[in-house]
Amino acid sequence: MTSKIKIAFFSLFSGINLFFASSVFAICPVCVVGVTSGLGLARWLKIDDTITGLWIGGMAIVLITWTIEWLAKKNIKFKGIEILTIVFYYILIIWPLRSIEVIGEQNHEIWGMDKLILTIFLGSISFFGFEKWYRNMRAKRGKSMFRYQKVIWPLIPLITLSIFFYFVTKYNLLCCYE
Repeated sequence: MTSKIKIAFFSLFSGINLFFASSVFAICPVCVVGVTSGLGLARWLKIDDTITGLWIGGMAIVLITWTIEWLAKKNIKFKGIEILTIVFYYILIIWPLRSIEVIGEQNHEIWGMDKLILTIFLGSISFFGFEKWYRNMRAKRGKSMFRYQKVIWPLIPLITLSIFFYFVTKYNLLCCYE
C-alpha cells in the first residue's frame, strides 16, 4: 500500500470516528481527530521528529484522560490506577518506537536527549497544563470565553511549541541542536 493511500485511509478512518464520538469525554473528539490526522501527515510531509513528538505527547494525554474516565465510569477502581494508566500509555508509545529504532538513532538528539522522548514529554506537559488551566477558568467563570475554547485552548501550546521547534531545527537556533 503506498503512503498516499495509507494517509487517505487513516484520515478517512479518523473522520468517520468523529460521527461515533460521545460528548461525555473531558477532551473533545474534534481534538483527537485533529491530533491524529496531524501525526499521520507529519511523517508523510517529512516534518522533524521534534514537532511530531509534541503532538504524540498531546495525544497521549487525551488517551490517558479518556481511559481514566472510562475506568471510573465502569467503576473499576483501585489504588494507583491513574499512575498505572499513565505508565502503561507511555510504555505503549515509547517501546514500539524504540524497538523499530525511531528512538535511539544516532544524530537524533536535541539538547542531549532523544528528540522524540524530549518532545513527547514537553507536548504532554504543555497539553495537560493548558487543559487544566481551561478547566479551572471554566469552573470560575461558569462558561467558556469564546466558542470552541475547549478545542482551541489545549492546542495553543502544541502549535506554539511546534513553531518554536521548527525554527530551532530548521535554522539551528540556540546552538544546541545536534
